[in-house]
Amino acid sequence: MSINPLPPAKPPTGVGRVPIARWFVFAGAATAVAFLAGVALIMLMIAQARELAPKPEVAAQIDRLNVALVVLFVVILVAGVALAFIVRFTVLDPIARLTEQVRTVAGGDFDHRLGVERPAELAELSSHIDSMRRRILSAWRTASDQADELRRSNGELEQFAYVASHDLQEPLRKVASFTQMLEQRYENELDDRARQYIHYAVDGAKRMQLLINDLLDFSRVGRVGGEKAPMDSGVAVRAALDNLSAAIEDAGATVTTGELPRVTGSPSQLTQLFQNLIENAVKFRGDEPPQVRIEAVERDGMWEFSCSDNGIGVDPKYADRIFLIFQRLHPRDVYAGTGIGLALCRKIVDYHGGRLWLDGDSGETGGRGTTFRWTLPAAGDDDA
Repeated sequence: MSINPLPPAKPPTGVGRVPIARWFVFAGAATAVAFLAGVALIMLMIAQARELAPKPEVAAQIDRLNVALVVLFVVILVAGVALAFIVRFTVLDPIARLTEQVRTVAGGDFDHRLGVERPAELAELSSHIDSMRRRILSAWRTASDQADELRRSNGELEQFAYVASHDLQEPLRKVASFTQMLEQRYENELDDRARQYIHYAVDGAKRMQLLINDLLDFSRVGRVGGEKAPMDSGVAVRAALDNLSAAIEDAGATVTTGELPRVTGSPSQLTQLFQNLIENAVKFRGDEPPQVRIEAVERDGMWEFSCSDNGIGVDPKYADRIFLIFQRLHPRDVYAGTGIGLALCRKIVDYHGGRLWLDGDSGETGGRGTTFRWTLPAAGDDDA
């Protein structure tokens, strides 16, 4: 099986750039030169000693020394040649084979087996490397199977989303419309209890439609209309404010912004992000008219946004729970909603490579209100 090849190996630096074989060649050449120089020097000394016409006993001793040195030189020469063959066949050749095997695996053939028989240290090392290769390959295949299963599951979810957006909403519209028609046609014949039941039925159908739409938005994050590109975040804020103009006017809210930067993101999804956060700030208001402030500061190559309000606030112990889907802190008859808004916001921010959290410090709100903070990637200079 072939997989994408690994990146090129990091080039060695300093003396590490010299292969080990050359180190042995250099060391062997230096040893040979020293050996030959020693042989030549000793032979010269013996010749000079004979020119002095020594006594017969001394001459005989010199001859015996000469023979011993010749034998020693021959032994050293044979040992050096044997050592060279040993290094060649037990060290250099196995290292070369192991290196070639590793190159083959790094080139993309992850099924290629690694292994050398000698020496014991290299055999053990190659065995460990091959075990890691098999383990990584097994994990990769498992992950690949899981990815295929995930793609299949996502396909089924997309099909469900299509069914939910068309086939499920049509019956709900019929339930709501015909129930309202029933109330209008038989208005004079219905008592208060019947009108209350009709109201419950219509309200339930509408809430189900809203829930389906929110679930569709949640499932489509990163898959439908999620193409990311450099954009002005202020455009997304203005689009969100246009969508919420009626709610903002009814609540008497004031929304102000600082200087907003260019980021890399999906215009539609970032509009939805700002819209949900501003809508929450307007909806969960206190006795005073809502005051909403949106700002951004740059931190470590990312833009950190904040959305602050003077509303009812959030208890810090619910800082994680509020981002879970379907989690509500207030009864539905007090504050309307499906409990998906903040979960959708976090999913959008996660898709863009950022992080969304509840700021525990109330800051300028004087101990009241809520501040959400999130990060988005800054648009590169070449995208401006």
